[in-house]
Amino acid sequence: MVLDDRIAAVTDRIIARSAGPRSTYLDRMRRLAQDGPRRAHLTCGNQAHAYAAMAGDKDALVAARAPNIGIVTAYNDMLSAHQPFKDYPDRIKEAARRAGATAQVAGGVPAMCDGVTQGQVGMELSLFSRDVIALATGVALSHNTFDAAMYLGVCDKIVPGLIIAAATFGYLPGIFVPAGPMTSGLPNDEKAKVRQQFAAGEVGREALMEAEMASYHGPGTCTFYGTANSNQMLMEFMGLHLPGASFVNPGTPLRDALTEAATERAAAITALGNAYTPVCDILDEKAFVNGIVGLMATGGSTNLVIHLVAMARAAGVILDPADFADISAATPLMARVYPNGLADVNHFHAAGGLAYMIGDLLDAGLLHPDTRTVAGQGLSLYAQEPRLRDGRLTWTDGPRDSLNDRILRPARDPFQPQGGLVALEGNLGRGVMKVSAVAPDRHVIEAPAAIFEDQADVKKAFQSGQLDRDVVVVVRFQGPKANGMPELHALTPILAVLQDRGHKVALVTDGRMSGASGKVPSAIHVAPEALDGGLIGKLRDGDLIRVDATHGKLEVLTGGVADRPPATPDLSANAHGVGRELFEIFRQTAGPASEGAGVVV
Repeated sequence: MVLDDRIAAVTDRIIARSAGPRSTYLDRMRRLAQDGPRRAHLTCGNQAHAYAAMAGDKDALVAARAPNIGIVTAYNDMLSAHQPFKDYPDRIKEAARRAGATAQVAGGVPAMCDGVTQGQVGMELSLFSRDVIALATGVALSHNTFDAAMYLGVCDKIVPGLIIAAATFGYLPGIFVPAGPMTSGLPNDEKAKVRQQFAAGEVGREALMEAEMASYHGPGTCTFYGTANSNQMLMEFMGLHLPGASFVNPGTPLRDALTEAATERAAAITALGNAYTPVCDILDEKAFVNGIVGLMATGGSTNLVIHLVAMARAAGVILDPADFADISAATPLMARVYPNGLADVNHFHAAGGLAYMIGDLLDAGLLHPDTRTVAGQGLSLYAQEPRLRDGRLTWTDGPRDSLNDRILRPARDPFQPQGGLVALEGNLGRGVMKVSAVAPDRHVIEAPAAIFEDQADVKKAFQSGQLDRDVVVVVRFQGPKANGMPELHALTPILAVLQDRGHKVALVTDGRMSGASGKVPSAIHVAPEALDGGLIGKLRDGDLIRVDATHGKLEVLTGGVADRPPATPDLSANAHGVGRELFEIFRQTAGPASEGAGVVV
C-alpha cells in the first residue's frame, strides 16, 4: 500500500527539521559502535570487579566471546505493573545461558505510581522522575560491560525515561520487556460512576474504597487505557517489544515464554553476531511517526505528547505539537477503550488488539512499513501475534477482521474519521486537547473563567456551589517550572459532575491531565506556562475564554489582558516536603511542555 500523502508530508518535515541534530547523533553512535564490545576495553581489575559475583558465568564473561546482556529493572512491589518483574532477572539469566550468553542486573531505576500520588504532593515529582530514570539508567550502563540491554518497565514515566537512556546508549541493541495487564476487575465505567457519586456526596468513602479495590485488584498494569498502556502500544508500533508482547497477562506460560524469547533475541542482535540492531537505527523519524499514528488510532494518553517529544530529542529527532495534530487529522480512531469506551485493554486485546490494528493501518497506508525493529526488518512483523504450540513459542498472522466492532474497527470504518488529539494555539499560548472521548457538541466552549492556583481550591469551590454554572476552570502555576507539572486527573470527577448538570465546562491548565481525562474538554500543557511569562498568568476571574477544538484555538476574548501585571503567587510551599527539596534544580532548568518539559534532553 502506498503511504498516505499526509503522513508522508509530516515525516518529510520532521526529517528536514531534524537533519542537523539527527546527523550529529548518528555520527556519535557510529563512532561508539566502532569501538566494538565494551568489555574489550576494560582492564583486568575492571573486569574482576564486574564479574566477582557471577559464579558459573565468570569464564564466559572473561572470554568476552559470548554476549553479555545488561538488565535495567524498574521492579518494586508497590506498583502492581512492576511487581511481576521480581523474578524476571533469574528467568532472563537462565534463558541467556541457554542462548550461549550471560546476563547481569546492571541497575535499578525508580518507578513511582501516579495512581498513588494522584491529587497528592508527591505528584509534583512524577514528571521529573522520567529524567531521574534516564539518569539512573545512564549510571547502570556506564559500567560499559554490556553488548545489549533489556529494559524492564511499564508505567507512565518509566518507559519514556528508559527510552531517553536507550537512545543515549543507542549504539547498544535494546529490547523492552513488559509485564502485561492485570486481569479485568470492576468495569471502568462503574468505577467512574462511583467516583462521581462520591464527588457529588451521594455515596461515602466506604463505597468508594470498595469500588477502587475491586478495580485495581492484582499484579499487572491498570486495565484502563491511560499512559501505562499507551506506552506498551508505542513499544510495538515503534518496534522495541517483541510482536504481541504488550497485553499478555502476568504469570501465564505465554508471558514467561515471551520474556525468554526477548532474551534470546537480545543476544542475537548484538555486534558479536550477524544481526546487529542498535537502538539508534530503530528510533528514527519514521518510528516516531508510527508511534504517533498508533497513539491517535487508539485514542492514547496525552502525556505521550510530552514524552514522545523528549524521547525523540534524545535520538536527535525534533518533534513539534503540530506534528501530532496533523497526524491526528490523518488517522482514524479505531479503538474504544476506557475512558474512550467501556472496554478495558484485555477486551481490546481479545478483539484483535495491536496485531489487528498494525496490519490494518499498514494496509491503509498510514504506517511506514520499512522500519527496523528488534524482531527484524519491517513493521509487518507486528501484524503477527504469539502463540504457544506444544510448549514452543511461535508467531502466526494476526486477525484480519475485528472480533468485536464495538471495541475495534477497521480504518475504513472507524469510530471517528480523525484521531484523538487537537493542537490548540492562540493568545493564551499553545496547548493540546484529547477529543476522542469528548462529545462533538462540547468541542467549542466559551464561558467566563474561574481562576485557581491550587487544585484543592477547585474542589472547595465545587463543594460550595461556586462552579455550578457555565465555566472555564483555569488552573495555573502547574507547569514544570512552577511545581513539576503534576497531573490534575483528580479534577475529572467534579468537572464531569458539572458537565452532567448541563453546564458548559472546560479546563485550561499549564499542567497535565493524563490519558484518563475523559469526556471533559481540557486544554492542557499550555505553554508558555504561567511562571514563564505565559498570558495564562495574567487572567482574572470572569475573563471570557474560548476553547475551540474545531478550529484549534485557545483564546481569552476579554481585552487588555496582556497589559496587566502577572499574578505573583507564593510558590514557596512547592519547594519542600516529600522530597521536593531535591528537585529545585529540575524546576529551574525544565524546558517548556511543547519541547518535552525535559531536564536532561
